[in-house]
Amino acid sequence: MLKYLYKYKIQIMLSFAGALSFALVELGIPTVMSLIIDNGIIKNDTRYVINALIVMIGISIFGGIGSMLLGYCSSKVSTGVAMDIRNDIFEKSQEFSHVEYDKFGVSTMIVRTTNDVYQLQLFTNVLLRTAMVTPVMFLVSIIMTIVIDIQLSFVIMCTIPLIILGVYVIAIVTGKISERQQLSLDKLNRILRENITGIRVIRAFRKDDYESKRFHETNQDYTRLSKKLFMIMSATQPSFLLILDAAVAIVLYISSVKVGYQGIQIGQIVAFLEYLFHAMFSIMLFSMVFVMYPKAAISAKRIDEIFKEEPKIVDSFEEKNIFEKTYRNNDNDSNKKTSENENIIEFENVCFSYFGSDKEILKNISFTVKKGERVAIIGSTGSGKTSIVNLIPRLYDVTRGSVKINGKDVREYNLKKLRQKISFVPQKSRLFSGTIRENLKFGNKNATDKELEYFAKASQAYDFINRKEENFDFKLSEGGTNLSGGQKQRISIARALAKKSEIYIFDDSFSALDYKTDAVIRKRLKEELKDCAVLTVAQRISSIKDSDKIIVIESGEIKAEGKHKDLLQKSSLYREIVTSQMREEEFEIE
Repeated sequence: MLKYLYKYKIQIMLSFAGALSFALVELGIPTVMSLIIDNGIIKNDTRYVINALIVMIGISIFGGIGSMLLGYCSSKVSTGVAMDIRNDIFEKSQEFSHVEYDKFGVSTMIVRTTNDVYQLQLFTNVLLRTAMVTPVMFLVSIIMTIVIDIQLSFVIMCTIPLIILGVYVIAIVTGKISERQQLSLDKLNRILRENITGIRVIRAFRKDDYESKRFHETNQDYTRLSKKLFMIMSATQPSFLLILDAAVAIVLYISSVKVGYQGIQIGQIVAFLEYLFHAMFSIMLFSMVFVMYPKAAISAKRIDEIFKEEPKIVDSFEEKNIFEKTYRNNDNDSNKKTSENENIIEFENVCFSYFGSDKEILKNISFTVKKGERVAIIGSTGSGKTSIVNLIPRLYDVTRGSVKINGKDVREYNLKKLRQKISFVPQKSRLFSGTIRENLKFGNKNATDKELEYFAKASQAYDFINRKEENFDFKLSEGGTNLSGGQKQRISIARALAKKSEIYIFDDSFSALDYKTDAVIRKRLKEELKDCAVLTVAQRISSIKDSDKIIVIESGEIKAEGKHKDLLQKSSLYREIVTSQMREEEFEIE
């Protein structure tokens, strides 16, 4: 937190100045009141009272200005710190590979970025508003009570240990509850997110009651923990006030005996009670910092886990420096072409298993994709097709073996430079809220309107876009839910084409298209990408039968590879796949 607070050192200094002026004013008023009573009211000196009241009003105005300065600066610092932390969490999350996202989970990342940061914002605000004021008020109050009457000041000294003990016990208890509460909030957020994104599946299977019950149980658990926490917090202030009232009663009893004949005046007793109140109230306010600390500490710990998590997929130091010098301002590097016969993509004995698992998903995968070559991968569900293509842009890293692009291991590339070379259309079309134009320019911000139209026509998206009243300025909802599955896939393909890369990966990107549209797009892609390496993952035979090479995958291993006609003759597995789709695809095995 110190590094974040240091950025706002000027505002913190102003906060301290405001806190100091406010504290001194609050403590100066009891002294003035004491003088008014002893020298003005008791002696019936009206002029003295009026002059003292003018001084008191001036002091109050000065204190009000200090209080406003304190409130403004503390709010500015706390909100600024929260903004900086959120930005850093987001930037850190952009460095994460899929391994880290799999480890943390989406729901907890959202909670840590929002709720946990908010807890730190609240704590910082309270810290700046009270931690600067209360020590000064407490010390000055203690000194002033000793000056007035040392015997009465022992009453305060006796109550301080009780408050400190209470604060310690509350901090221990609330710390454990806060940790469980945050975990419960993670679970609540996860269930809510699953229900919102999967509402169609839930309704289709008539699981509304089951999901409601699951949500209510988690919500009740979170409510129970929150209620317990709030009850403890709400009991804190009345307990402290009870101790304060007891101290006031003791002071009044002792001072009633001492007033007059032991040299203590009524005005001094009033001032003493005010200082007693300020001393005790300062401790109470300062204790609230410690009461809030456990919850803030849990949030800080959860955020720190993100900052301390080292991404498993990183740039080599040398490549990072080279990229910073030569590629940062050169977005067209990815368009550099390779020689005619160069193997753009090369897998060499690749084995892969997910982080934390001993089971190998891929085993000894070896193949090449040359410039201008169209290679397809087909296999049953769960055979490892998507895992293969995820290794090329380094969404994951190989366990053994190597994946090379242009003869260089992908692990030796700068990540940005590597991914500039690749246009990736994932299995699930992911569109972003905004216009169709903004989505199409996602990979190439310099694409012109004519280019966007051209690529939209190539992906067969232009016709339905043109039917929209706003055309390319049509607003997409979150995730593109106001488009059909086929429309989303066509826009995703157009977005990939607009990037103008040397490698194109289509991961089952034609599954939502009808056969006619699929055939037209494949024909256009063959023309558009004739100088690129194209790797296609598909379930349909019709989408890949004209590929230059087809790789058949089963249980993470390559069982056969070759052209469509050759595989029909030599691969029983491929023949089974073709036979299962023969009537649907309406083509004949030769």
